[in-house]
Amino acid sequence: MDKELIIRSSSDDVDFALLKDGKLIELQKDEGGNNFLVGDVFIAKIRKAVPGLNAAFVNVGYEKDAFLHYHDLGPKLPSLLKFTKSVSTGKLKDFSLKNFPFEKDIDKDGKIADVLKSNQSLLVQIVKEPISTKGPRISSELSIAGRYIVLVPFSNRISISQKIEDKEEKERLKRLVKSITPAGFGIIVRTVAQGKKVAELDKDLQNLLSRWTAMCKKLHKAHHPSKVLGEMNKASSILRDIFNDTFTAIHIDDEELYFKIKDYVHEIAPNKESIVKLYQSNVPIFEKFGIERQIKTSFGKTVSMAKGAYLVIEHTEALHVIDVNSGNRSNKANNQEETALEVNLIAATEIARQLRLRDMGGIIVVDFIDMTNAENRQKLFNHFRDEMKDDRAKHKILPPSKFGLIQITRQRVRPEMNIKTREQNPDELMENSEVEAPIGIVPKITHDLEKLLKKDYKKLTLNTHPFIAAFLTKGFPSIRSKWFFEHKKWVKILPRDAYTYLEYHFFDKDGNQVK
Repeated sequence: MDKELIIRSSSDDVDFALLKDGKLIELQKDEGGNNFLVGDVFIAKIRKAVPGLNAAFVNVGYEKDAFLHYHDLGPKLPSLLKFTKSVSTGKLKDFSLKNFPFEKDIDKDGKIADVLKSNQSLLVQIVKEPISTKGPRISSELSIAGRYIVLVPFSNRISISQKIEDKEEKERLKRLVKSITPAGFGIIVRTVAQGKKVAELDKDLQNLLSRWTAMCKKLHKAHHPSKVLGEMNKASSILRDIFNDTFTAIHIDDEELYFKIKDYVHEIAPNKESIVKLYQSNVPIFEKFGIERQIKTSFGKTVSMAKGAYLVIEHTEALHVIDVNSGNRSNKANNQEETALEVNLIAATEIARQLRLRDMGGIIVVDFIDMTNAENRQKLFNHFRDEMKDDRAKHKILPPSKFGLIQITRQRVRPEMNIKTREQNPDELMENSEVEAPIGIVPKITHDLEKLLKKDYKKLTLNTHPFIAAFLTKGFPSIRSKWFFEHKKWVKILPRDAYTYLEYHFFDKDGNQVK
């Protein structure tokens, strides 16, 4: 299993595509203007407590107030409030928590109005980004994530990732971490810490403690509300969470970002530094690795699969509904049950990919093809669970119901990735034209080309939709050949999956757009 991370950088946004054996399995965007990412810590102001919801609305500087439920306060809330006040006023200069006296824990079934008051300042962390009309969801149980461990201030617990199944390894890690954990802090050991030595864990811990100290130093003069600790840049945080030995390449098309990522990979896995590569070509990076085409075929309402089967994905306000269809597969197998099992197994693999790719969250109901054999239903359920194991989002899958439905809940921490894949009918865009779009657009391209050739451009490259590119280059003599015979200049034609049907641009020999 080979994994590749492809990173495309534009002026403000950065796109991340994760490929597994060449197939797109995750797509994320880092928007330059997004100041409310999961993991960011803010010094915020309590706007008002709402006893009916047992929650408070909190001003974190977003247009909509953030939502803080009583169960997200954490038992050490009084200690956190006291610490925040002492540091903000400048009375406390030691941020280590070693000599900081903890307050009594709050009651786990208490009332929000008893522990929080309006206009009170509080350190909070984003656990769910703003989605649709809702503000961010926040927690006052702070945690700072590193490569191998997560640092939890105001705690004394040491937890080991449940994905580490070896009991001896769990005990070893617990023993090592206990020996280096400072007083006043708890530690969560991540799955990637398996097999690591104490020196590597301690290095990670010291890095997290320095981030904690830097955050505390900001509190004294910080405006309320404001961000006091930002998640590391998206590229580094993705690598921190998913990077492992199965990665074979990381391609980046931006030089500055390339050096940052190379340095980060050198820090977390020096032996893998050579897989970080700077992409330098006139062909856009997502085009080169076939990502644009995969995006167009993966994000529509209908998703095609192997052997003629397909999915229909519908999104409602309350949940997502996925319908599995056998398509033209129905007459290929010996009997209906075999066909249903085969199509359902293919669909389960694709659905697991779609959930990650679109970052679909909340309640998802999948209508698989009915199967009468209980053994086959169990086989489908087990296969689906195995396919979902790589999903980092918390999820729960229920066994098939009597109606053949599988219900899934999946953690939603950021808005769903939604890419428009349908285009306007090209014939409607062509004024007073009833001819086919390629024929209608060619005179326009030819006209623009002739104007450019008069300006004496030496080398020209035409970027256009694959259908139009094929129309211009196929047959003999092709339209491009006719251009050559007439103007004695050869035009390079580059098919671009990302372009709409009638979109085209000319570029000069240096890659600058000239039309």
